[in-house]
Amino acid sequence: MNKYTKSNQSLWNSWVKTHAESKYYDLESFKDGRCSLMKTELDEVGEVNGKSLLHLQCHFGQDTLSWARRGADVTGVDFAPEAISLAKSLSTELNLKADFVCSDIYELPSNLEGEFDIIFTSYGVLAWLPDLAKWGEIVAHYLKPGGMFYIVEFHPLTTMIDESGVRFEFPYFHSEKAIKYDTEGSYAYEEKGILHDSYEWPFGLGDVVTALTLPGLKIEFLHEFPYNNYRFDPYTKEIAPGRFVHKGIKQKLPHMFSIRATKHE
Repeated sequence: MNKYTKSNQSLWNSWVKTHAESKYYDLESFKDGRCSLMKTELDEVGEVNGKSLLHLQCHFGQDTLSWARRGADVTGVDFAPEAISLAKSLSTELNLKADFVCSDIYELPSNLEGEFDIIFTSYGVLAWLPDLAKWGEIVAHYLKPGGMFYIVEFHPLTTMIDESGVRFEFPYFHSEKAIKYDTEGSYAYEEKGILHDSYEWPFGLGDVVTALTLPGLKIEFLHEFPYNNYRFDPYTKEIAPGRFVHKGIKQKLPHMFSIRATKHE
């Protein structure tokens, strides 16, 4: 791992315990049977019963285990050892069959064999990837012929906006240069005074589509959504249960996108 990945790995390790205790993840209701997946991905991925599913960047495995509850044969991957340790513990505690692999996504071919019917990843994953082209190759490597890749992600346009909600502060196009943040707390909780370096990379929709099509995947759809399923930013308002939009702009903005792609048989 380079210094950027090591720093990010340390950050995500530090988040695991607090995330597991947070209201945001609501682990107790999940243990009682709550599905952590959103309607967006449930509708667009479709039936998973009896299918093998690889979940990339799975954190501590709530979504992975939610797919398992729906009948998928699941494998979750994350680069944070603390996250994978908790995911394995939850799998055992809840008696849900799942495999979990601790690996940086770019090193995965050295740590995991096989191909999968479905590859899934979601919400806040791409900004941590320095090389989208190599990411696309990893996806294609693990996808069975005729298999489906699916991503739902925050739209790069709205990730350009600063916390004030009125300025485009951050870049749109993917670049090799990382953006360094002094991260305080996390998206799931606020804890002032604890700072940690994090490194993220911007991306554009064209970068994502190209990364998937270069290794031969066929894009079935690219959907853009005029709302977010999550409220992360102070400038958003809830217009319906679980739907958040920019409260200071009259015209609709794309807040999320999803892509489904297949591998030729």
